[in-house]
Amino acid sequence: MTGRQRKRLLQLSDLPRSFSEDWDQCDRLLNMSNALANAACQRCQTRFAPAERIVNSNGELFHEHCFVCAQCFRPFPEGLFYEFEGRKYCEHDFQMLFAPCCGSCGEFIIGRVIKAMNNNWHPGCFRCELCDAELADLGFVKNSGRHLCRPCHNREKAKGLGKSICQRCHMVMDEQPLMFKSDAYHPDHFNCTHCGKELTAEARELKGELYCLPCHDKMGVPICGACRRPIEGRVVNALGKQWHVEHFVCAKCEKPFLGHRHYEKKGLAYCETHYNQLFGDVCYNCSHVIEGDVVSALNKAWCVNCFSCSTCNSKLTLKNKFVEFDMKPVCKKCYEKFPLELKKRLKKLSEMASRKAQPKSVGLNSA
Repeated sequence: MTGRQRKRLLQLSDLPRSFSEDWDQCDRLLNMSNALANAACQRCQTRFAPAERIVNSNGELFHEHCFVCAQCFRPFPEGLFYEFEGRKYCEHDFQMLFAPCCGSCGEFIIGRVIKAMNNNWHPGCFRCELCDAELADLGFVKNSGRHLCRPCHNREKAKGLGKSICQRCHMVMDEQPLMFKSDAYHPDHFNCTHCGKELTAEARELKGELYCLPCHDKMGVPICGACRRPIEGRVVNALGKQWHVEHFVCAKCEKPFLGHRHYEKKGLAYCETHYNQLFGDVCYNCSHVIEGDVVSALNKAWCVNCFSCSTCNSKLTLKNKFVEFDMKPVCKKCYEKFPLELKKRLKKLSEMASRKAQPKSVGLNSA
């Protein structure tokens, strides 16, 4: 080759950079054109026309009319499809054919499925039936046909056994619980605030802190006779014990006395109404429980206002003279107005009653 011929031949490396890049792009397009000319549709296996639009799905090529649902043969709405075992489905047909229904909301489940209790669930729908906590990542316990979280299961189990559940470890407690802020705990979860010793069920709460019994007693804080907790405010002293004001209540109606008068009977306290109902006298005249002073006369109990002459209704006291007539009192003035025969009969009945009331003497016969 002559030198003149060598000058006419330009090597690719001598071309401008932009022209070199365009040359590479043309080369790639040429290769792609050759590849498409030999490619076939993934579904119908026929070649593509030169000007035809081609659908490329993950490297698989389709005619536009061939890129359809394998079940209903319709185009995919907005290009959205689901693939299962090498076949493509629209959302509706995929759900109908393969997607399980949620046991809670009844909707189809797309994505993660929770299989439990012979059913399928959305992760957000599989919840504790008592506290509504999500169970998908917590785990669950089957309890009487219900799916419960472990704390709720332990509480239900404790309730069935008549026992308490520890609010810290959520385990059933066989021993006596430690009550702290109205909740039950294993005592060994806590230590005395003062001495640091491990606590027992006898620990006491004071101002939001727990103390062993010896440390608490050294503080001289009174203990309520009802709830066995320290009394930090007003103290009620009654029945030989000390009480929170709201815990000192009537043994019958359980209403607090709140400073009102109470009545004691056999170690229990009663409000005036229920004390009279349970232990009070009933007036012979009005048949009501006598709440005030009682007049005892004619072997009966009377209200002060009900003890009056049955004829003229004048008030009587035990200092007045009266006569019993028809099991009721009659004042002296009204008695004087009775017929003579009636007075004699009443006098005779009174003498007979007094003789019956006197004890009989018993004579001893000598042998």
